[in-house]
Amino acid sequence: MAASALGLLVLLLLTGCSEETTDQWKRLGLPEQASDRTPYIHDLWIGAWIAAFIIGGFTWALIGWVSVRYRRRSSDDLPTQVRYNAPIEALYTIAPVIVVAVLFFFTVEKQEKVLDQVANPDHQLVVTAQRWSWTFNYIEESGAGGENVYDTGTSAAEPDLWLVEDETVSFDLHSPDVIHSFWVPSFYFKLDVIPGRDNSFSLTPTKAGTFQGRCAELCGYQHSRMLFKVRVVSREDFDQHMAELVDLDQVGTLRGAKGSTTVAGLDEGNDGEGQ
Repeated sequence: MAASALGLLVLLLLTGCSEETTDQWKRLGLPEQASDRTPYIHDLWIGAWIAAFIIGGFTWALIGWVSVRYRRRSSDDLPTQVRYNAPIEALYTIAPVIVVAVLFFFTVEKQEKVLDQVANPDHQLVVTAQRWSWTFNYIEESGAGGENVYDTGTSAAEPDLWLVEDETVSFDLHSPDVIHSFWVPSFYFKLDVIPGRDNSFSLTPTKAGTFQGRCAELCGYQHSRMLFKVRVVSREDFDQHMAELVDLDQVGTLRGAKGSTTVAGLDEGNDGEGQ
């Protein structure tokens, strides 16, 4: 009877959930997966959770058992005080080392797969992170007639990053000012953008749609407004957008500046803020 009542309660609760909420429950609250690299990180997270539940459950069970089994009664004398126990001390040392070593092994294994670079990507992007927005440079795109085109935003108007579903993209990350971090939660991936150091990665978007991106490194007072949208579309829609950038005369490679106004190779006489 109690089981039936509980089942009915769960059914009523789930019936009241929206489709989006139900989907979040199925994903255990994790972001939706939108690239070919997400399964690696997803499996790592789930594995870490399972390990945490097992270790936590064992620890709490042991605490409960000891509390009951060895609880002091009013008739008990003070037990013998043990200052050192070699086997227990060895267990306390070896067990955590084994746990950390196992987690380290699987972390490195998944990290190597996530950071594996594609030799000949379908698209090449140069991403510039500047206070406090993003510039996306599309390199030699066929939809732009082989030209380099760009799109940039401000803290008041976030830019869009256009990608093609099921086509590989190589990202090169640059910053002209401070450390930022490129993060798209649905890609299960973020990578720091460091001045003087070029970081890069590759992935293949696997799900069409619009996803939120943001800076994940505190970079100044407008850090929270350093947002962008990722639009994963068909090849036809992507080529059309590239042509629109050409029509807007957004041709060149924008490396970023205070205000995002410096175009590399076209900026003779600038005030030195670019590059």
